[in-house]
Amino acid sequence: MFPIIPRRKITGYSAVLLPFTSQGRVNWDAFAAHVQRTAQAGLIPAVNMDTGYAHLLDADTRREVLNQTRQTLGDFPFVAGTVVLDRPGDAFDPAAYQREIEQILSFGGTPVIFQSYGLSALPPARLIEAYAAFGRVAGRFIAFELGQMFAPFGQIYALEVFEGLLGIPQCVAAKHSSLSRRLEWERLALRDRLRPDFQLLTGNDLAIDMVMYGSDYLLGLSTFAPDYFALRDCWWHAGDPRFYELNDVLQYLGWFAFRNPVPAYRHSAAQFLWLRGWLPDSYPHPDCPRRPQSDLAVLRQILKGLEQFSHD
Repeated sequence: MFPIIPRRKITGYSAVLLPFTSQGRVNWDAFAAHVQRTAQAGLIPAVNMDTGYAHLLDADTRREVLNQTRQTLGDFPFVAGTVVLDRPGDAFDPAAYQREIEQILSFGGTPVIFQSYGLSALPPARLIEAYAAFGRVAGRFIAFELGQMFAPFGQIYALEVFEGLLGIPQCVAAKHSSLSRRLEWERLALRDRLRPDFQLLTGNDLAIDMVMYGSDYLLGLSTFAPDYFALRDCWWHAGDPRFYELNDVLQYLGWFAFRNPVPAYRHSAAQFLWLRGWLPDSYPHPDCPRRPQSDLAVLRQILKGLEQFSHD
């Protein structure tokens, strides 16, 4: 059994939802407001991630996401996904990654290295070499293991590859989205032994209590309620037992929103933010799978469950 670490200070990154209008256009005002809301809660915004439909956006829109984020945040930090769109069987394209990394750096963000078909298909030694090359461009970056339930180009690496990432000084963190506690615990044990300062960021929206074992997080679920995630984290650091009750409600939200088909969680997020009065409507990206309107009754009950917790 992996040990729990009481009262540790948790670092939270939140993948920010990109809101859309009924006409299928980005609602930039609502996006900027949610980026600001995320930062004010004390979480680090993560943009151009899966939650932000990054692989469904064109290059100009992704660049505008970066621009809006920087204009909104001022000097506050943010991270952003490197999106290299390719097809099964395509060769790894290091030049495309370099362009993505440089663009994120130009807006003052930290790159999160999204996988692609070409990158994921590399054999282990070349894969580690590719990440080392990203470090020479970026200075510092976050790696990303993405399960195929989220995206078909994703891959959960062998533990030996993760160990190779720990050996790259510029790789300061890794987001792990396998939805497997066992695989994440294996990485935590290796991290603790080889590089304790390295951040392992859980992407397990079905087990958000991984923070009790030493993971930090980069979650899509936290975009539903950055304020309540920040409160939960504060209570863990303070040793407040209310952490458990609040975590239970947030976890129920995760299990409901991230049920199959998993990519439809982004529509669930739009529905929930609309119920909170934070969005004018609940439209997802036109190509996003939809949830039924009947979900609203369940989401409304979950929101009532959260509202019983004080932010004081």
